[in-house]
Amino acid sequence: MRLSEIKEILPALENVEFQLENGSFVPEHFHVTEVGQIIKKFIDCGGVIRNEKTVSFQLWNADDYEHRLKPGKLLNIIQLSEEKLGIEDSEIEVEYQGETIGKYDLEFNGKNFVLKNKTTACLAQEACGIPAEKQKKNLSELSVNSTSACTPGSGCC
Repeated sequence: MRLSEIKEILPALENVEFQLENGSFVPEHFHVTEVGQIIKKFIDCGGVIRNEKTVSFQLWNADDYEHRLKPGKLLNIIQLSEEKLGIEDSEIEVEYQGETIGKYDLEFNGKNFVLKNKTTACLAQEACGIPAEKQKKNLSELSVNSTSACTPGSGCC
């Protein structure tokens, strides 16, 4: 989800709720402690220099159980970050504390924002020697050439 998308969704919501992919929810008294832009410049294993920009939201649970972040407040935080930091419309990455700090992609299911698990991947598979995925075939669909096929008693085996 891009920053522009969350800005379109927030005005129509009564509450801001984040749900993990496993169905559990971020406690409703969470805080958005940071909104920022992360610029990552790196080289992949194939030697290609790459640049990524993401918008980062950091969620944090405090012991103030009466706290509830309203959509208008989050929208104000986003607008302030755009104004003061020059944040661009990029994909959102959410940081949330589990056993360690997890990084998640963000989606919206019509009611809640869903923290989607991220995975790693090789960006230069052809340079790493990772073979292309082989085409899968069902053995029942393979044709048999009867002139070269072994038959019982033919002596080919």
